[in-house]
Amino acid sequence: MSSEPRNAVIFDLDGVLTDTAHFHFIAWQKIAHQVGVEFGEAENEALKGIDRMRSLEMILSRSDMTFTDAEVFALAEQKNTHYQSLIAEMTPDDVFPGVNTLIQGLKAEGFGLGVASVSKNAEFVLTRIGLLDEFEFVADAAKIKNTKPDPEIFLTVASALSVPPEQCIGIEDSQAGVTAIKAANMPAIGVGSADTLTQADTIVARTGDITPALITQWLNK
Repeated sequence: MSSEPRNAVIFDLDGVLTDTAHFHFIAWQKIAHQVGVEFGEAENEALKGIDRMRSLEMILSRSDMTFTDAEVFALAEQKNTHYQSLIAEMTPDDVFPGVNTLIQGLKAEGFGLGVASVSKNAEFVLTRIGLLDEFEFVADAAKIKNTKPDPEIFLTVASALSVPPEQCIGIEDSQAGVTAIKAANMPAIGVGSADTLTQADTIVARTGDITPALITQWLNK
């Protein structure tokens, strides 16, 4: 006897489950200043949801300096080393308020749970904050060919969870991420500002404001 496919929730990490965005900002700002580029909150916002090498390319495109491939690689490694030193101090106290309650509520209702983060440090961060074992699948960003806003990472997680994309819902805090969710034919919950996340189906101020009932409501539309 066949059964109805289960539903799944696919979370971004940075800015959705915990605040690593500030650590990215500190590390990228240091690199930007090294190459003579101003880097503030607006510039940091533009990098949300974008992978490391593409983010670096965006910064370097505003520099008057020129760089060899080896120098670009070295800058990327320098940024990552600095970032890793910052996130190494994270603990379960760094999980956003309400996230653990949401995860437990979704698991109790049988939702599949996955993480679609472009960060190659995603599993390390999830381990530090005590959430790694709560998810059935965490995308390996190193194996994703097309980064957000391409839908590949969300489709990869859906496939790993054995849930059709239309039965998944994505949660993101970046416009690139929301675009990727919509391109994957999934409803998108945006965490943050409606002015920024213009493609999201619904907006919440923080992840802890999301409930299993809200997710079910959107999946049933």
